[in-house]
Amino acid sequence: MEKITAFLTEIGPVYSALLATIFTWLVTAAGASLVFFFKKMHRGLLDAMLGFTGGVMVAASFWSLLNPSIEMSEKMFPSTPWLPAAVGFLAGGFFIFALDKYLPHLHINFTDSETEGVQTQWRRSTLLILAITLHNIPEGLAVGVLFGAAAQGMPDATIAGAITLAIGIGIQNFPEGFAVAMPLRRHGVSRFKSFWYGQLSAIVEPIAGVLGAVAVIYMQPVLPFALAFAAGAMIYVVVEEVIPETQRDKYTDVAVMGFMGGFTVMMILDVALG
Repeated sequence: MEKITAFLTEIGPVYSALLATIFTWLVTAAGASLVFFFKKMHRGLLDAMLGFTGGVMVAASFWSLLNPSIEMSEKMFPSTPWLPAAVGFLAGGFFIFALDKYLPHLHINFTDSETEGVQTQWRRSTLLILAITLHNIPEGLAVGVLFGAAAQGMPDATIAGAITLAIGIGIQNFPEGFAVAMPLRRHGVSRFKSFWYGQLSAIVEPIAGVLGAVAVIYMQPVLPFALAFAAGAMIYVVVEEVIPETQRDKYTDVAVMGFMGGFTVMMILDVALG
């Protein structure tokens, strides 16, 4: 861990964010590659995976993003330490809300009649990919923002913490890649195309990560806002997308246990490594 931290510190926050989000993208691809070995996935397993993803995202939103944001605000804005976290959190949620309303997409367990965003004639596979792409934007942004904050010497944001966040997101991206590729395969898409689309859904993470790192480097006063923004975006995705997808059949308890497991794993990672 010390060698990785030293290496990432040496190459700078932008390249660090790029490498970290490429890692999360590759883990997504690894999960999607399981489509070459399995043709079906038990619905309970899918719900458990989605629940695990939600648990990781919620835990990361607090320990890796909101908590550092609040602690920074106490030093940078002592008269109103609550303001940056509150404003940033709401702005992040509104940002994803706006994308959700205008970007055509379809959640994994939803029917064709439940397509969201503007009306389109795009194929179901395209809409599924866009749904997960929307999901991955705040994840990449969160990693980039945290690397940028650590580069500014903020004591409450560290390279180790950013690495921990990338590991946590990578862990939940593995089942996510599988969860994207498998429904495509089930709907008649070839194995290779299912894998291709599954991994492609995470390509937005390196882009968002680099943009997040660059933004906070050149706008240091917005650091607590940016951290809270990423947290708000992730929480919105969990509540609007991930949780509803797990509550549409008889495996809701399995999904809840998956959520608890994901939350616990991310909590342990952050305390142990971050």
